[in-house]
Amino acid sequence: MLVKVYGPTYGAPKRVLVCLIEKEIEFETVHIDLFKGENREPEFLKLQPFGSLPVIQDGDYTLYESRAIIRYFAEKYKDQGTDLLGKTIEEKGLVEQWLEVEAHNFHPPLYNLVINVLFAPLTGAPSDQKVIEESDKKIEKVLDVYEERLSKSKYLAGDFFSLADLSHLPFGHYLVNQTGRGNLVRERKHVSAWWDDISNRPAWQKVLQLYKYPV
Repeated sequence: MLVKVYGPTYGAPKRVLVCLIEKEIEFETVHIDLFKGENREPEFLKLQPFGSLPVIQDGDYTLYESRAIIRYFAEKYKDQGTDLLGKTIEEKGLVEQWLEVEAHNFHPPLYNLVINVLFAPLTGAPSDQKVIEESDKKIEKVLDVYEERLSKSKYLAGDFFSLADLSHLPFGHYLVNQTGRGNLVRERKHVSAWWDDISNRPAWQKVLQLYKYPV
């Protein structure tokens, strides 16, 4: 039975899709239209009571929250496809550390930026300029930390591509290509080289080819 992924066109589900492709796991997708409120329908809420994407079904096993999902697949299929976890306990610790950094430092201001710059105009909601300005400043500070880290290692957890790098792809794409803020990456030599490396991986290019962003 194929793994089933709900909501493939949106950012967070793409985190799961690129992981599945890196791990050479076959899957199918189910379209969910957030703009039509399909994530609030009773059948979907049985799978994800908070109405968020993504959700996966692996046989009779259901899981939500994208970072939990990619950890699950990276561990379940650790001997298949790309090793995304690291080999030693120290490497695994660094992967987890930078996954947490992505989740708590990189993602929140970028998410707020995307909502206010890209999605608010589509829904007719007002953009909050103060939130946009604060988000820009927070992202710059995070990228300064990344620049320092990436001056010492090719990838965030060391010299190997891992979940820590992969997890940045969906919203990093928004930052570089759709919010008019690609300069925040390009002004930082090592961050820029890292982004070019991870965003040109065949797995991510396949995700972009198969599942266009809604905006």
